Amino acid sequence: MFKKILIANRGEIACRVAATARRLAIRTVAVYSDADANANHVRACDESVHIGGSAPKDSYLRWERILEAAKATGAEAIHPGYGFLSENEEFAQACADAGLVFIGPPPSAIKDMGLKAESKQLMEKAGVPLVPGYHGHDQEPGLLQREADRIGYPVLIKASAGGGGKGMRAVEKSEDFAAALASCQREAINSFGDDAVLIEKYVQRPRHIEIQVFGDTHGDCVYLFERDCSVQRRHQKVLEEAPAPGMTEAMRAQMGAAAVAAAKAVKYVGAGTVEFIVEQRDGGEMNFFFMEMNTRLQVEHPVTEAITGLDLVEWQLRVASGEPLPLKQGELQIHGHAIEARICAENPDNNFLPATGTLQVYRKPQATAFQRSRVRIDDGVREGGEISPFYDSMIAKLIVHGATRDEALARLDAALAQVHIVGVSTNVQFLRGILATASFSQANLDTALIERERAVLFDREPLGLPLAAAASVARTLLDERSTGTPDPFSQRDGWRSLGVTARIFAFEFRGEAQTATLRYLHDGALTLDAGGVSGPLVIGRLPEGQIELSFNGQRHTLDVYERQATTHVFAAKGATKITVIDRLAHAGDTQAEGGRLTAPMPGKVVSFAVKAGDKVTRGQPLAVMEAMKMEHTIAAPADGTVEELLYAPGDQVTEGSELLRIAAAA
Repeated sequence: MFKKILIANRGEIACRVAATARRLAIRTVAVYSDADANANHVRACDESVHIGGSAPKDSYLRWERILEAAKATGAEAIHPGYGFLSENEEFAQACADAGLVFIGPPPSAIKDMGLKAESKQLMEKAGVPLVPGYHGHDQEPGLLQREADRIGYPVLIKASAGGGGKGMRAVEKSEDFAAALASCQREAINSFGDDAVLIEKYVQRPRHIEIQVFGDTHGDCVYLFERDCSVQRRHQKVLEEAPAPGMTEAMRAQMGAAAVAAAKAVKYVGAGTVEFIVEQRDGGEMNFFFMEMNTRLQVEHPVTEAITGLDLVEWQLRVASGEPLPLKQGELQIHGHAIEARICAENPDNNFLPATGTLQVYRKPQATAFQRSRVRIDDGVREGGEISPFYDSMIAKLIVHGATRDEALARLDAALAQVHIVGVSTNVQFLRGILATASFSQANLDTALIERERAVLFDREPLGLPLAAAASVARTLLDERSTGTPDPFSQRDGWRSLGVTARIFAFEFRGEAQTATLRYLHDGALTLDAGGVSGPLVIGRLPEGQIELSFNGQRHTLDVYERQATTHVFAAKGATKITVIDRLAHAGDTQAEGGRLTAPMPGKVVSFAVKAGDKVTRGQPLAVMEAMKMEHTIAAPADGTVEELLYAPGDQVTEGSELLRIAAAA
């Protein structure tokens, strides 16, 4: 076994690898960029080496700097994690040339499976079933258009060197193909340095089911069962679970055998995932087709660890050091059910726009040891840390395990309710919404689940104005009571010797101005009018900073955080926020920001779809920005005429930068 390894990655996966290495008494070396100088993964390792600037191309993608760090620190092997250099055959070969062990497959296997078109041809020879499509080398746009027309719409354009949903577009009709192809190629060249694509039939009602495989240097290969990753947004996974609901033993054996055949076709070593698209037919019949092989550890590997009780990183380390696989196929078993939720810094109600900012509050459920744990958190952040625009938007992975799927689902919802994040928008409430849908709770899964349940998933408000206002008022009153002034004349509790006094609170809630009226009764009781609800208000302070609140006939235990003028409210059934308006501060402030279109996040301007003088309509695409490894379309907020473009394609912009000016339509 190795004595010291270097982890060529960052964030939660670097922390994850370091945890197993520590358990095995293996020393670890972290590498870090300017932005990650104080990151958790640096603290998690025994040593650390600075390798460059904040952008990945200036640090985590500079493999020559990583090799230098490994040599300087005496590391024997390099674990690439996932993303960055994990599927870069040149890096794997460079490790070997430098006398270092690459903890992953041989360069030849990465190469064979790295290009989707070539891998499809290999799989066809190995007898693995394929989706009808075009996987050729000729990338002439006219030919690609004709091939798409031949296959029949809808089709899926996929970057040949891609992964993680990048460089992928679904096309419904022929006239949309050219624009989708150009966007797909542009994203592919930016993400992978290769704009080659393949085209496949877009399978209706598809499920995304993948098989975890493991090979060793002695020629043995096993599959560690399946994961269902069908719940996706923008072709990126949101929830993953194992085993796949509805999977029969016969189909599991067929898919497992096909995955092992795929791995053996390229002499695979280490952890890999063979991904299949599964076509669902009436009557419950399912057909599966090879989609791609990821030649690395997957983000969702913890659900496999949960149902098998194994540490896949330990398996990686043992296999890379020359040991045989720890178990044979017949010794592997499934125990219970596990689900993973990806907690991301993004706004689901704004097309999942990535978010940046400071984690002013970051509270999470109590976790247990990761093997066969009931609740597990994999993260690489801490309270007070920054979510930067340079890397992926994922904050953490929340993994739960239960005896049954229903038990795991209930446990996941309860754990998500204990995740409190303030300072950056997240998808936590969106995830809870998915769990509550009929489709997910009844395991009616396919990759269109989110779109199918759009009406109940987006623009949700789980708590409502009355409770949000009551929580904000309660927080204010408790803070006033804690001033500690001894004499009654300094108290700010509203008490009067005679009569009733009223106090008006002004709020902004979900973009609209609102008021709430608090009345102090002569006997010291309180009543509140808010959001059309009126009744007694009783509040108390609980341990751990929680608030107990009784209003409108219901009692609530709340976690309430005041940050600047905004009250963030977390309850068992959901979370919301409400902003206190200082009327004096806002008096006379009526000037609107109309006529400006600003960048919603830091990033790079990719292109403009308009020029000065063009007339535009509300919702019309105006510009494309790239941030957090994805392209995002900026649309017109209203009808009008473009007056001026303020940046050029390729320019870097900060959040809030004015991109262009629009004169409102008369």
